[in-house]
Amino acid sequence: MTTFPTFFISHGSPNMILHESPAREFLSGLGRTIPRPDAILVMSAHFETDQPIVCADEKPKMIYDFGGFEPEMYTQQYLAPGALGLAVEAAQLAERAGLKAVAATGRGYDHGTWVPLKLIYPDADIPVAQISVQPHRGGAHHAAVGRALAPLREKGVLVIGSGGATHNLRALYTGGYTDADPAPAWVADFDEWVRDKAEGGDLDAIGDYEESAPFARENHPSPEHFLPMPFAMGAAGEGAKGERIHASVQRGVLMLDAYRFQ
Repeated sequence: MTTFPTFFISHGSPNMILHESPAREFLSGLGRTIPRPDAILVMSAHFETDQPIVCADEKPKMIYDFGGFEPEMYTQQYLAPGALGLAVEAAQLAERAGLKAVAATGRGYDHGTWVPLKLIYPDADIPVAQISVQPHRGGAHHAAVGRALAPLREKGVLVIGSGGATHNLRALYTGGYTDADPAPAWVADFDEWVRDKAEGGDLDAIGDYEESAPFARENHPSPEHFLPMPFAMGAAGEGAKGERIHASVQRGVLMLDAYRFQ
């Protein structure tokens, strides 16, 4: 059976699925570069809990966790089945690693999951389970969660961390930048630091990004969009290194990079 790489993707704005962009084009072609998985596990930046929770719903509902977008955004559907068995196994693996994790029902697909998957696997025929982020626990915790779940890659599971390479929405909306503007130094320096550490396989540095990376707080005023990065890197297994497989920027400050780890 294929041992899958893991991925970190920047899911961008929810309405990415409606408008052409380099990031949309990249995600639309990503599925063709990966062997077809039996199931997908996504850590979404928009699923925040105190402890790791893995969704075990058989038929997850849609969550439209955003406002102010085009009306058609609120009728979008992604009807991929849930992955009950995967959710239970993931929670058990985390428990064995000393992490208090549970499989639970009652939550649907938030846009951190359904927006990118609608582009990557538009047929919605691969079972999907979501796992939550714990914003108060930091990057090292999320790397540990990823390491605990690394065996899933050998069982036909594609593991994805869905967040954002940078995520300062205040700067996005009030900074006066346009799509024609290059990233300012405070964004570019952080982005290149992440690339250097990810491609060098330095999981400890990625996990400690808040203290180690230049301009970490400016690029991530809150941590939830970066935490899927150490998770995905940890899930790739011991000694894994990253490859930046996409880089683009929205309005100067929102980096939409993606990484493959193996």
